[in-house]
Amino acid sequence: MLGTGIGWRPEIADTVEALAEAGRVDWVEAVAENVCPGHVPDSLVRLRERGVTVVPHGVSLGLGGAERPGPERLAALAQRVEALGAPLVTEHIAFVRGGGEPTGSAALEAGHLLPVPRTRDALDVLCENVRIAQDALPVPLALENIAALVAWPDEEMSEGAFLAELVARTGVRLLIDVANLHTNHVNRGEDPIAALDALPVGAIAYVHVAGGYEKDGVWHDSHAHPVPAAVLDILTALYERACPPGVLLERDDDFPAGDELAAELAAVRGVVEAGARPAAGAPPTLPGVVAPAAPAARQRLALRQTALLSALVAGTPVPEGFDRVRVGVQSRALAAKRAGIVAKVAPELPEILGPVYRPAFLRYATVRPLGGGYRRDALDFAAHLLDGAGGPAGVPDSEALRQLHIWWRERSGPAPLTGWQRRLLRHRTVITRQPSHVFIRMRDTLRSKLP
Repeated sequence: MLGTGIGWRPEIADTVEALAEAGRVDWVEAVAENVCPGHVPDSLVRLRERGVTVVPHGVSLGLGGAERPGPERLAALAQRVEALGAPLVTEHIAFVRGGGEPTGSAALEAGHLLPVPRTRDALDVLCENVRIAQDALPVPLALENIAALVAWPDEEMSEGAFLAELVARTGVRLLIDVANLHTNHVNRGEDPIAALDALPVGAIAYVHVAGGYEKDGVWHDSHAHPVPAAVLDILTALYERACPPGVLLERDDDFPAGDELAAELAAVRGVVEAGARPAAGAPPTLPGVVAPAAPAARQRLALRQTALLSALVAGTPVPEGFDRVRVGVQSRALAAKRAGIVAKVAPELPEILGPVYRPAFLRYATVRPLGGGYRRDALDFAAHLLDGAGGPAGVPDSEALRQLHIWWRERSGPAPLTGWQRRLLRHRTVITRQPSHVFIRMRDTLRSKLP
């Protein structure tokens, strides 16, 4: 049994350790991609030494995507499992990228978990991808149901039926996020209780709870707000049907004080302890070999996912059958999330640009889909502005452009700048407070002098 846990984040590492020492946290979950196998954060090392289980939670495999999971990504996830001594590893039923060779179009990254269509094609592809991942990972795999703002047209199965068949065909475990069931209830009209009734409860590895907020009829799964009563009600309904091994509170932003987190954990623990708690049954046994998905099924899925992703991140027309308003809401949410992550990865950018940062980045995001990760995205955004493509309302003043150019040059080259290069870039008499057309000429002169 895992017990009651919390998502470990660097921002609340000390608080999590204190909660564990006080007996209020039994285990933690860490985002797998944020853990370097050779340099496990000291806080996680101390937690493990106290006997606290650490479970890696992946976000980038994209097992619901049309392409097979790459061996490099699987090997990296396996390394994190071994570095943390984890008893299992979790990921999501989602796709996170599209385009590329299967479609003959440019590769696209979502920077977010997007829903898989509940169709036979998608299920066949997902099952094969799951078995590839299971064969490559050293511990059992559990998959999480995700929240979604948009619904696929012409779906063939309910969420509960889709998950049940996935488990029956692959033996994979489930990570049931009751907050995501609530999100899909508000946004897509899906019945969370019907989903619970269809689940193979013996396959549940553990449960997520999290907070969010509603705006203009849309529920945003923010992980930055307290857990609402509606989510605890779904958790209660689940524990009336089963006794999952663990439940975990997720919080990714706007972290409250330790006593507030402790109170939320106590509320979650209270629901668990008050439940009827019938036995969940034995975990499913792994079936035999899963038949490979037909190439045509992968091709059809690739084209459909790429069309949706392109509409979300590249401004192409919304595919037929989708709610255009909801796609627009999701598109703006993706751009806003991307701007926030870049601001964290490169905090100097909002400092240099001030109030211009956010509107300028959102305009940039409409013409430049995410490509090589967020650090590359930050450099590309800076270059975009330096090339004068920010638009009339998105052009920084000359001093901000000067600082932005210094920032970009110090990070974009193959090697750190030398002392004289830095002095040249920082020489205030060159471009300080010059009109933008003068700056551009002087910028080009500087570039010609630097390797």
